[in-house]
Amino acid sequence: MTSLSLYRILTFLATPFIYVWLYIRLLRGKEDSKRIYERFGFQMHARPTGKLIWLHGASVGECLSMMPLINRLLEQNKNLKIMVTSGTVSSAKLMEKRLPKRAFHEYIPVDIQGACRRMVRHFKPDAVLWFESEFWPNILGEIRKADIPLILLNGRISDRSFQRWQKALWIIKPLLSLFTLTFGQTEEDARRLRVLGARETICVGNLKYAAPPAPFDAVELRRLLRQIGKRPVWVGGSTHPGEEEMMADIHVQVAKAFPGLLTVSAPRHPERGNEVRRIFEKRGLKVAQRTKEEAITPDTDVYFADTLGEMGLIYRLSPIVFVGGSLVPFGGQNMLEPMRLGRLVMIGPNAFNFREIVSFSKERGALVEVADATSMLGNLVFYLKNKDERRAVGRRAQTFAVSAMAVLDRVYDVLKERLDLK
Repeated sequence: MTSLSLYRILTFLATPFIYVWLYIRLLRGKEDSKRIYERFGFQMHARPTGKLIWLHGASVGECLSMMPLINRLLEQNKNLKIMVTSGTVSSAKLMEKRLPKRAFHEYIPVDIQGACRRMVRHFKPDAVLWFESEFWPNILGEIRKADIPLILLNGRISDRSFQRWQKALWIIKPLLSLFTLTFGQTEEDARRLRVLGARETICVGNLKYAAPPAPFDAVELRRLLRQIGKRPVWVGGSTHPGEEEMMADIHVQVAKAFPGLLTVSAPRHPERGNEVRRIFEKRGLKVAQRTKEEAITPDTDVYFADTLGEMGLIYRLSPIVFVGGSLVPFGGQNMLEPMRLGRLVMIGPNAFNFREIVSFSKERGALVEVADATSMLGNLVFYLKNKDERRAVGRRAQTFAVSAMAVLDRVYDVLKERLDLK
């Protein structure tokens, strides 16, 4: 019996428990009550006429990485339709705002064979593009059973995953062999994918390089900048638990040298709102919260941006940006977003999910990597004092980030040939 067959049997037997798990998630607000039926393979949309390409990304980060490719596909193929799937409420809300005409969002069904089969048979896509490394055996198996081209984009195999999967080739090899083609983020990722069982692998670059500057509301930006005035300001974006505490302590220390300092906090998961606000208030800091429409006043210490899909606005509030998930061992978040805006970007030592970007950026003097919170405090003080050095790093960051966007052309050229696009 193969690992895929065993998985199908186990998920069939576990179906009642999976339904209970979904119901618990629904009660906790982690599922969309209005669209929960999609998670069982019953779709909201009819199958559009013409050629349909399906793109899947696990959550917000992957969906954002898709956007440049989605736009290129639609621009170059006037009769093409795009379906995007993901599994989180936050990504669904973001896609509702960002997807262009001729593109729509569906929730990915839970990985039960019946639900997956219903979805594949309903939409009958002409090709499926799977982003990064969320592998669900039943849905991937149903796609390949239907003889639909299945391509892995931006595939990444971390050091830990590679070591683990080498000991479980009987599981990963059948999964990777389902893909007709795999793109590695780096040459090393492509090599690891081959070792683990992918049939054909290539590397043309990391699609995360291709994302354009995030959109923003120009009127709202002007309003916030007027409220900030000439105060010294820095942003902590996409932060994770543990990092807001460090930011709060850094604010207290740096404000002694820079009276009027404003810290802008934008956590990765805005639903942590009350928790994060309390972290700053425990240090005696006055917080203005965006979702409560609280204005930035002269005595505001922290502007708490607990909204979704507004990083294009938030990163424009300050010339100095710390990108989170990197002072704690999470792996980092995408630092290219603020770099494209010419911001001086600081990261911690744990941005291992973006190793290639970090390496290239540091070689060019386009990124500031700090060892810990103490180091970040020192760098923040230095760059608040030294505008010329700050601007120089920001210019180098922007040059690097913009030049790297050519990866989109290379990916599209391969897909155009493989999928018979125009």
